[in-house]
Amino acid sequence: MTTIAQKPQGNTQGLKPSQLQRLSRLTTRRFPPAGGGFTSDQARELTLASRDCGRQLGLLIDRQGRVDMLIVGDPSSIYIPELPRARLGEMRLRGLRLLHTHLSGEALSQEDLMDMVSLRLDSVSALTVNDFGEPVMLHVAHVVPINPAASADTKPYDVLPPVRWDRSEVDFAALVSALEDEFARAESATTEDKGRERAVLVSVSRDPRIVQERSLEELTELARTAGLAASARMIQRVSTADSRHILGKGKLQELEVLCLQTGAQIVIFDQDLSPSQLRNLAETTERRVLDRTQLILDIFARRATSRAGKLQVEMAQLKYTLPRLVGKTPAMSRLMGGIGGRGPGETKLEIDRRRVRERITKVKKDLEDVRRHRSSTRDRRSKAGAPVIALVGYTNAGKSTLLNTLTGSAVLAEDKLFATLDPTSRRIRFPREREVILTDTVGFIRRLPPDLKEAFRATLEELESADVLVHVADASHPEVVEQIMAVESILSEMDLGDTPRLLALNKWELLTEEQREIMQRLYPAGIPVTALARKGLIPLVAAILGRLPMDAMVGPMNAPGAEPSDTLSPDDWLADWEPGSGVVQ
Repeated sequence: MTTIAQKPQGNTQGLKPSQLQRLSRLTTRRFPPAGGGFTSDQARELTLASRDCGRQLGLLIDRQGRVDMLIVGDPSSIYIPELPRARLGEMRLRGLRLLHTHLSGEALSQEDLMDMVSLRLDSVSALTVNDFGEPVMLHVAHVVPINPAASADTKPYDVLPPVRWDRSEVDFAALVSALEDEFARAESATTEDKGRERAVLVSVSRDPRIVQERSLEELTELARTAGLAASARMIQRVSTADSRHILGKGKLQELEVLCLQTGAQIVIFDQDLSPSQLRNLAETTERRVLDRTQLILDIFARRATSRAGKLQVEMAQLKYTLPRLVGKTPAMSRLMGGIGGRGPGETKLEIDRRRVRERITKVKKDLEDVRRHRSSTRDRRSKAGAPVIALVGYTNAGKSTLLNTLTGSAVLAEDKLFATLDPTSRRIRFPREREVILTDTVGFIRRLPPDLKEAFRATLEELESADVLVHVADASHPEVVEQIMAVESILSEMDLGDTPRLLALNKWELLTEEQREIMQRLYPAGIPVTALARKGLIPLVAAILGRLPMDAMVGPMNAPGAEPSDTLSPDDWLADWEPGSGVVQ
């Protein structure tokens, strides 16, 4: 079968037609995988052509030995143009090797090696050329899989010792096969969560490294909740983030190394990215790129079950998506009127934007209906006279577990972030017909996306009618102080500072004696609880009932006009009560 000659790419300006024709003939050759990756005739043909035109020449060769592209550079370097998207998934390498010439006898440059890593080339080889156009030495390098025991400065590539051009014994087919087997073994050894997509987590901020590390811990939990396995992390402290990629060129190459070595298909940034940064990073890494907001929205979309919850998530997603609908050219609008402004109509981009705006309007209307419905429900509760106790707190602090233990319910409670999205209410009947309504709410998180906060206003409005707020905190969490402050800040933003409030220090059983003393000094009014232990919740319930207004404590047995001896204190009410009993579903 005859191979059709290709036109050379790159710096071809100034070359004679005869030189271009000579270069095109190189693209019709089949290069063997063994013996250094070329025959003697092919090596001489390449080096003579390179010396003749006075420029570096590069051949991108596929695994069948066919020339995918011939690149013409300048005397000291070549520039590899944008390549088609690699086959992701089963292939960790691109399936192309680079064979190029060096006219000054130099070894592989750092730029050569970084191009190999960032483009995921199978290998890179350099043939040095003498003044007579003859090949002299062969330099070869290839990427290497990650070694968990290696030091931080271990290189992501291996440079083989240089050899005479006609003495090379490198078999590129065997080399690539061995490399991909190593990648598969390394990937299997470093991935605890089988069957999950792998993600590299990145933080780029001016915050100190320790602050970024703590934030990445939370991002790791978010990724786990979304069904991802965090395979590696990267932290960069900068005064000003790069406007194009948020990362600098060197860190981008390091990111590519991490993705390649760990088999990661997704890159997640702990910061919010601009539309252009998202697009540029996706094009550069050839992987899915998410920011913190997208990840949280994805979790909410997975876990929303009620109509209200789904509407709230959709609203936040639409608002996030709208500014990210961008076109390839700046002059996209054809909607302005007047002479010279008329055109064939709306572009697809404009149609998409219009549809998103129309859907936002429709969802806003539906959410208003939800708010009205919930408002009427709260009014009926208020008229019924049953006081409302709302459980609030940081996500995964144990609010749903506490609700289940107090009421004997089976509300979903998982060791994951945002296990609860929709408010859940249960009516509890204490002895002597005392009844309260206990409501579980969505967990808070630091840096909650503004659109998401606004969209969930209907959910958080449940807090406005609460008689008592029970702030549930995970006392065993290393950042419990920061989490408590974050929740208090959000409650203050919602003008709930005057609502009676209790602090329940959950997971108390996990603390050492020293840690308990520290927590009691920090929060002397905090009530130690273990959400899974029923008997240990009596002090918390007594404190809740003690915070309720006196008129809310009046029931059939303590109605106006009753004998004073029939009026009981919260401690009296709880004498025979046990958590999980007397629940009215």
